[in-house]
Amino acid sequence: MQIIGHRGARGEAPENTLGGFNYLRQLGIRAVEFDVRQLPDDTLIVIHDDNFFRTTGKLSSVYQNHQHDLVHYDHRFKWKNWLNPELTPLLSEALELLHDFKHIEVEVKAVAHQAEAEHLVETLQQELQGFEQSATITSFDEKILKALQKNQSPFQRGFLIEDNIKSQAIEKAIKYGCNRIGWKDKLATPDMIELSKLAGLAVSVWTVNEVKRAKELQDLGIDGLITDFPKTMQQQLQNLG
Repeated sequence: MQIIGHRGARGEAPENTLGGFNYLRQLGIRAVEFDVRQLPDDTLIVIHDDNFFRTTGKLSSVYQNHQHDLVHYDHRFKWKNWLNPELTPLLSEALELLHDFKHIEVEVKAVAHQAEAEHLVETLQQELQGFEQSATITSFDEKILKALQKNQSPFQRGFLIEDNIKSQAIEKAIKYGCNRIGWKDKLATPDMIELSKLAGLAVSVWTVNEVKRAKELQDLGIDGLITDFPKTMQQQLQNLG
C-alpha cells in the first residue's frame, strides 16, 4: 500500500504548496495528491478551493485572478511559524519539484460546462507531457472524465466517489476508461474494495488519518492511502509491521 500525501501534506505543512511538496520529498515519500484549477488566462494552478480565503485570509475568487495576481496570496495563513512564503504554485512549478515521484494524483476540480472541461484537459495534458508513467488525472466531475475519454488521453485516469452510489461508481469508472477509483473513506467498505479490484481498478481511499483504519485498509489490499499526516502514518505503520 502506497502512502499518498493529501494536498501535499496538509496536516503537517501548508496545503497544495511547493513547501508542502518539498516537505513530502524530505520524508522520502514519492506519492502525492493535489488539486488543479484553471484561471481565466488559461494558467493551471494548484489550489483546492475556488476562493483564496481559507488558506490565505484574503477573500477573492480564484476565477477573478490571473497569473500575475498570484503574488498577492500567501498560503501560510494558518501556519504562523512556517518560515518561507508559500505563493500559489503553477502546475508547471509543482511538476518540476515532483519530477521523480512515482505516483502523482492530479485532481481536476469541477467545471461548469463540457467545453470548459475539454479546454482544461487539453491544457493539462500539454503540461503533463513527460509524466505519462507517474500521473493519474482524477476528478469527481464526469465532464472531466468525458473530456479525457474524448481526447483519447494517454494518461491514466481515476473516478473519485463521495456519494453512496455503491457499485454504480465502479460501473461509471469503467464507462469512462478509468484504471483507478478513489473512495471516500466511509464508503470504502470491504465489499466495494473487493468489487473495485475484481473490476481491475486500482483503489485509493481518502482521507485516512487514523492508523488503525489505515491498517484495516492495508489488510483489504488497497493500493493508495491518501492522508493529511504522511509522516505520522509512515512511522506508525512501520512500527505496526
